[in-house]
Formats: sequence, C-alpha cells, structure tokens
Amino acid sequence: MDLQTMVNALLALVIAGIGWAARELWGAVKKLREDLQKIEVALPSSYVRKDDFADGMKEIKEMLGKIFDRLDNKADK
Repeated sequence: MDLQTMVNALLALVIAGIGWAARELWGAVKKLREDLQKIEVALPSSYVRKDDFADGMKEIKEMLGKIFDRLDNKADK
C-alpha cells in the first residue's frame, strides 16, 4: 500500500467520523426543537402568566382591604 492510499483511507475515516457526528448533532437539535415546541404548547395550560397572577392578586387584596375596613368600622370592637 502506498502513502497516497493510506492518506486517502485515513481522510475517508476522518470525514466519515465528522459526518456521523454531524448527523447525531442534527438529530439531537431536531429532537430539542420538538421538545421545545411541546413545552411551548403545554406551558400556558400548566402555569399562570405573571400579569394574570398580578391581576388576580390585586382583586384579592382589594377584597381583603374591604373586609379589614368593615372589621375596623365594626361597633362592638
């Protein structure tokens, strides 16, 4: 076997290894995109948005404020 054949065989093995790694990375990225899409779809049904939570808490605080005002104004303290 001459030097050129050995270099070509070694180069073919290196390129094959790089191709295999690239294919594995491509598959991993594709799976991550699918997982991210599933999370994006499921997120609104599992968690409350920050502004919705703040609105709900504002209503609760207003109700509690009214209750405390009535308790403070009660005649038989």
